[in-house]
Amino acid sequence: MVDLLEFEGKELFKFYGIEVPKGQLVHSIKDFKDFEEEHVIKAQVPAGHRGVNGGVLKFKTKEEFIAAFNKISSLTFNGFKPASFLVEKAIKHEQEIYVALTLDRNNKSPVLLISAAGGVDIEKIPKNKIKRLYLDVFIGILDYQKRQAFKFIGLNENYMLQFYNILDSMWKIFTEKDAELVEINPLAVTATKLIALDSKVSIEDDSLFRHPEYKRDEYSSDNLEMKAKKKGISFVRLSGNIGLIANGAGLTLATIDQIKLAGGMAGDFLDLGGTDDPARVAEAIELVKESNPKVLFINIFGGVTKADTVAEGIIQAINKLNINFKIVVRLKGFNEAKGKELLRKNGIDAFTDMGEAIKEVVKLANYGNSN
Repeated sequence: MVDLLEFEGKELFKFYGIEVPKGQLVHSIKDFKDFEEEHVIKAQVPAGHRGVNGGVLKFKTKEEFIAAFNKISSLTFNGFKPASFLVEKAIKHEQEIYVALTLDRNNKSPVLLISAAGGVDIEKIPKNKIKRLYLDVFIGILDYQKRQAFKFIGLNENYMLQFYNILDSMWKIFTEKDAELVEINPLAVTATKLIALDSKVSIEDDSLFRHPEYKRDEYSSDNLEMKAKKKGISFVRLSGNIGLIANGAGLTLATIDQIKLAGGMAGDFLDLGGTDDPARVAEAIELVKESNPKVLFINIFGGVTKADTVAEGIIQAINKLNINFKIVVRLKGFNEAKGKELLRKNGIDAFTDMGEAIKEVVKLANYGNSN
């Protein structure tokens, strides 16, 4: 998934008819000279929560601009240091609304999310304050759904046509650009207009052959995922505290499900594929270490992958790195006896049964009773 920078998302918004504040992309202090009105400077990085982390500042004078620019330039956001900055006219507004189109994988359909309480604390909004409208991918947002959304946010009827047009434009971006997410947070309500103060647009990786203008190697929504990608390793961050390394996409996803069923939650997963190169295994463990898991589960089913060389990689990582978390290993398949013996000599017991191994993992991760 490619997360567009805010200014890129707003360029899309403007093209599709969604109003955004007048702005300018700058790379240095000398690039901006308009100090007649209050402005906002925003760090352009593929990371969220910029506002609460100091990446969005207002200014009125040249001196305030220089101070804000220098402050934001010195910050790092989820591992990314900003190289460009969006400077926009500050918009006075009465209300902030949240509007987003994304995919609901459980429902297997697009979903429209809408709330009258948008802004930086949207994650803290109670579920009953966010309306979900499931959409038909072949039809889009129906008129009655637009009416439901508009009624839910409770705006004056003077904004109705603008709001409907914004929904139509978001749907066009979502479908024509193969997006996984099109989000406006906040959509500002001024005395006469609805203006998108921020943009978040994520493009599906597999569609980039249709959208070469968004193909890039230097950005990811997560710095560690980007680091792994550059090494040619499949690595995805999740929300739990159990690190997972497995070989093969099927086994990896099945293991995530089994961890969940046992009462745990994977914090990330790394797919070794068919490799059993000890150096590669050690490199994978080093990547997982950076995500700071409570426990690491290494689940290897050896067909092409040899269990003993995977064990050598685990031992290399332990000897090289200052491991501060528990490691649980499940080895099954080609050369498993040799691999288990290597691990045993280095103080690591390896399981044969995946279910037993996962019980131990969940127990070590302190998720309560895993019996």
